[in-house]
Amino acid sequence: MTLQPTRQDASPRTSGCAPNLNSGLLASLPPPMRTEFVKGLTRKEVRLLSDDWRFWAREDQLAPEGGWTTWLVLGGRGAGKTRAGAEWVAAEVAAGRAGRIALIGETLADAREVMIDGPSGLRTIAREDEKPRYEVTRKRLLWPNGAVAYVFSAGEPESLRGPQFDAAWGDELAKWRYAEAAWDMLQFGLRLGENPRQVMTTTPRPVPVLKRLIADKTTVTTRAATAANRANLADGFFRAVIARYEGTRLGRQELDAELIDDNPDALWKREAIERGRVERAVEFVRVVVGVDPPATSGAKSDECGIVCAALGADGHGYVLDDRSMGGLSPLAWAKRVAGCYRAHEADRIVAESNQGGEMVGSVMRQEMPDAPIRLVRATRGKAVRAEPIAALYERGLVHHVGAFAKLEDQLCDWVPGGKSPDRLDALVWALTELMLRGEAGVPRMRRL
Repeated sequence: MTLQPTRQDASPRTSGCAPNLNSGLLASLPPPMRTEFVKGLTRKEVRLLSDDWRFWAREDQLAPEGGWTTWLVLGGRGAGKTRAGAEWVAAEVAAGRAGRIALIGETLADAREVMIDGPSGLRTIAREDEKPRYEVTRKRLLWPNGAVAYVFSAGEPESLRGPQFDAAWGDELAKWRYAEAAWDMLQFGLRLGENPRQVMTTTPRPVPVLKRLIADKTTVTTRAATAANRANLADGFFRAVIARYEGTRLGRQELDAELIDDNPDALWKREAIERGRVERAVEFVRVVVGVDPPATSGAKSDECGIVCAALGADGHGYVLDDRSMGGLSPLAWAKRVAGCYRAHEADRIVAESNQGGEMVGSVMRQEMPDAPIRLVRATRGKAVRAEPIAALYERGLVHHVGAFAKLEDQLCDWVPGGKSPDRLDALVWALTELMLRGEAGVPRMRRL
C-alpha cells in the first residue's frame, strides 16, 4: 500500500492540510508505512504539514461546524485547550473574519504570559511571516494584515465597557474573580461584523456563569481530559500528579474536565457563597490576615494559607483576598503575608503555630517587626472550628468580594475528617478573630 500526499499550495490555515491524511490515521499506521509516507513528501509539503494545525489537532481542539455564538472548550490541566483557543483566533485573523478581537485573561499578566507569549500562545504558534507584534503600553496585539487584539483583565470588568469587537477569546472563565460582570460587559461589546463569535477555554468549575453557558442553545461545548494530551506532557507530571489525584473529586474536575457539584457532605455550599457574593464592601471596621503555615518548606511543601478578611460596619464578614501559595520557604511565605498585610492595611495577623511554634512569629517579625501578630494553637478538631464559620455563610453573614476559585473549591469539597486544607484553615482563623472572638477598642471606619 502506498499513501500519496495531495499537493496543495494554499495557506494551511485557510485551506486543507498538505497531505490528504490526518495525524490520527498516520499515527495508527505501522512504522514502515509511516516512514514510507513521510519520505514521499516534498520539502514544501513538509513545511506546510508542520504549519497545519488541523493535521495535528485532536477533533476536540478544532472549531465545530454550525452557527454557534460561543465555543466552550472544557479541558483538564494540560489538555491543550489554550492551543485550541489560540489557533482559532489565528485562523479567524488569517481568513479575514476577525479584525478587532478581545483577549480576556484572569489577569493582564495571565493574558500575556499564557494567551500571547506562552508555549501555546498567539505569538508562539504563529509562522514568522504572520507573527503579531505586542504593544505593551497600549495592551494590544497587531497582526501584519491589520487585525488588532486588545488585552483585558477579567478582574477589571469596567475596562470592557465601551470597546467593540467581532471576535473574542477568554481563558479560564471559571476562575475569573468578577466573572458575571466581565462576561456581561464582553457580551455588550461583541457587536461588530455579520457573525461575532467567542471562544472560552477553561477547566470547569460549577460556577453559575459556566452552567448557564453550557445550557445556552447558542453554545457548542467540547471536552478533553488531561490524558488526551499525554504525548505532549512530561512523564514526571503523570507519575506524580495523576497518581495522586486520579479518581478523586478534584482529579475528576482538574484532570478529567468534569463539572463536579458540591460534595454533599461538605460544610460549605456553593449556593450560599454565590448568594452572598458582592463586587465590593463599602465600609469596614477591622481587617485581619489569617495564616496557616506549612509544616515543611521548599519546592514540595504544602501551601501556606494566607487569607485576608474584614469585618463590615454592618457586622458582616467580607473575604478580601487569598494569597495562599505552596513551595515556599519560611522567609518567602512571610514576605507574602507581609505583602497582604500592607496591601489591605490590616489591623492584625492571626497565625496558627501548631506546626512551627514560636518560629512562625519570629519569621514574620523579620518582615513586619511592628505588626500585631497573634499566634493561636488549634486545641479542638478542625470540624469544631470550621462549623461555626460555615454556619455564618448559611445565615448570609459572610460575603466574598469577587471570586476565589481555589479557596471556594476547598470549602465546598472538604468534609470533616479529610485532609487539612490550608486555605480553609486560614479563612477560619481570620473570620473567627473578626466575628466570633472580637477585640475591645474603637473601630476604625474605612472604605474598601
